[in-house]
Amino acid sequence: MSLLFSRCNSAIAVKKDKRLMAEVSASPLKHFVTAKKKINGIFEQLAAYIQEGATFLEETYRNSELDPVTTEEQVSEVKGYLSNVAGISEVLARRHMKVAFFGRTSNGKSTVINAMLWDKVLPSGIGHTTNCFLRVEGTEGNEAYLLTEGSEEKKSVATVNHLAHALHQDEHLDAGCLVSVMWPNSKCPLLKDDLVLMDSPGIDVTTELDSWIDKFCLDADVFVLVANSESTLMQTEKQFFHKVNDRLSRPNIFILNNRWDASASEPEYMEEVRHQHMERCTGFLVDELGVVDRLQASDRIFFVSAKEVLNARIQKAQGMPEGGGALAEGFQVRMLEFQNFERRFEECISQSAVKTKFEQHTVRAKQIAEVVRHIMDSVHVAAQEQRVYCLEKREERQDRLEFIDKQLELLTQDYKLKIKRVTEEVERQVSNAMAEEIRRLSVLVDEFQTDFHPSPVVLKVYKNELHKYIEEGLGRNMSHRCSTAIAASLQTTQQEMIDGLLPLLPASLRGQVDILVPRTCFSLSYDLNCDKLCADFQEDIEFHFSLGWTMLVNRFLGPKSGRRALMGYSDQVQRPIPLTPVNPSMPPLTQGSMTQEELMVSMVTGLASLTSRTSMGILVVGGVVWKAVGWRLIALSLGLYGLLYVYERLTWTSKAKERAFKRQFVEYAGEKLQLIVSYTGSNCSHQVQQELASTFAHLCQQVDVTRENLEQEIAALNIKIEVLDSLQSKAKLLRNKAGWLDSELNMFTHQYLQQSR
Repeated sequence: MSLLFSRCNSAIAVKKDKRLMAEVSASPLKHFVTAKKKINGIFEQLAAYIQEGATFLEETYRNSELDPVTTEEQVSEVKGYLSNVAGISEVLARRHMKVAFFGRTSNGKSTVINAMLWDKVLPSGIGHTTNCFLRVEGTEGNEAYLLTEGSEEKKSVATVNHLAHALHQDEHLDAGCLVSVMWPNSKCPLLKDDLVLMDSPGIDVTTELDSWIDKFCLDADVFVLVANSESTLMQTEKQFFHKVNDRLSRPNIFILNNRWDASASEPEYMEEVRHQHMERCTGFLVDELGVVDRLQASDRIFFVSAKEVLNARIQKAQGMPEGGGALAEGFQVRMLEFQNFERRFEECISQSAVKTKFEQHTVRAKQIAEVVRHIMDSVHVAAQEQRVYCLEKREERQDRLEFIDKQLELLTQDYKLKIKRVTEEVERQVSNAMAEEIRRLSVLVDEFQTDFHPSPVVLKVYKNELHKYIEEGLGRNMSHRCSTAIAASLQTTQQEMIDGLLPLLPASLRGQVDILVPRTCFSLSYDLNCDKLCADFQEDIEFHFSLGWTMLVNRFLGPKSGRRALMGYSDQVQRPIPLTPVNPSMPPLTQGSMTQEELMVSMVTGLASLTSRTSMGILVVGGVVWKAVGWRLIALSLGLYGLLYVYERLTWTSKAKERAFKRQFVEYAGEKLQLIVSYTGSNCSHQVQQELASTFAHLCQQVDVTRENLEQEIAALNIKIEVLDSLQSKAKLLRNKAGWLDSELNMFTHQYLQQSR
């Protein structure tokens, strides 16, 4: 084939390539490396955030003190994201840029890879040298080794010859097998940037193209078709890339027309041949595959000599000039063309790999962050609503407690006054009723009927029965007089207490107030103790003539004074003892004035004392009377006196004795009962006071229980509000973290993904 050479066009191409090389000084592959580092860091933060969020949601869900602010589905959903993010992080850690080289046998695929690596890493030469897929990637170690498919054994290789020998020696390797060549990064700087180069057997030696694509091509970022510039594109090559285009959406394809150094032998046809190859390759990429447009096609088709570039770079690495040796004319142009290919390739694969390797995971991370942010926002809103409800409830409970305290204080003062008025009224009623019953005591005693006999044994039994009868009768009569009114007043006051304190109780207890505050049938106890009160009663049922000296003295002076007069107690009458006057002109003052009764007792006592000393007094008195009225009147008087005595003596029967006994008992018991009138009234008022105080105490006890419940509710609400405050702050923080992660992902998208489009 004849070639046309044009120095003018070559010079233009050289200037263009130099300008392009000057525009970008740093390797575009670093773009992928930094993007990978950035996205890995974001996913580490996302994993930590989801772990924190899952723990927070689970603790919140299991908190029994709170109303539900999250659901079990939300907890499970966020926990599920942990495994998703962990899986994505693991995939991202293994992500790398992958370029696959395809072409017919001996088109120089391995040589192109070696030229890009600046070293003879893969065996290359004329003939079918690559009998399987070779995956070249970097390793941090200093020793190169092989890893065959399905084996963990590291086979050491020191040189290319050892590698070729190892590949050809393995009988189990066929065209569909994969061998990983782990080459030290220190020997090939290109491998440091997570770049993997895939060499392949010639596509003209197998019919298993579909399995190749499925196994080795689906994760490739760039495909390089290494063609032979000494021939045109073959149908086998086109068929393979048509299959690739069917499986992948708009794959990145570069076409290297290798062995372009052969055109130097026929420079006159070089430009024409170049134009023909360019048209055919452009038609293949644009019209047949549709992966680029015509403007972009010129950056995807290159004319190079990989062998020249490899030799030049090896010489340069050895310290010799790269242009030394027998090189065909136009070497520098072809070298710049190869460098231009490398630059375009690096830009393309870097941008493509960032997009294909990270875009989907970035979108997924944004979705996860948005879902978790929405969940945290819902938790924040639910906690805020619950907190507002708790604050309102606490305020209502505090107002209720304050109302109860104030109302209870007012009601306590009011009911103390009411209880005092009721007890005073009870005391007055009981005292009046008892005084009336004492006045009617003789009627009650006369109604007592039982056998009476003056013998001591019978009298003792009679007294006991009379005591019981009097106590029962007085109690019955006083109860009839007072109990009904007192009970009505008591019930009215109790009902007023219940009505007053009922609003202080919770609504659930108001209908149970009769159960909570038991009210027994109250009855006053009039404990008079007549047997003890009248235990020292000494009856006098001996016969006493009504006109006898003793009876006359008792009738005029009374029983007590009469006894004193008859028993000679005149010496007990106090004599007035004069006191020394302050003023000598004033008469002496006595200690006290003598009453008329004491004066009468003194006179009669003196008279009795006189008559008892001598009988002469009788004779003198008899003589005086005899002279005054005559003996007939005296005899008649004595007769009547005797008849009256006989009559009274004959009528002094057991009935008369019983009447005398009852009369004496009434007098004695009346005096004794008068002494306990105020005590009985106080006792009854105390009973009423105790009953009312007990009712009020029971009501206050229920109010105190209500207060304690309110205080406990307020304390629980305070704790709940604190928990909700903490929960709300935590949910807000996690929500903001999700927003921050979303902004980081947006920044990553803008910085790496949008620039890759």
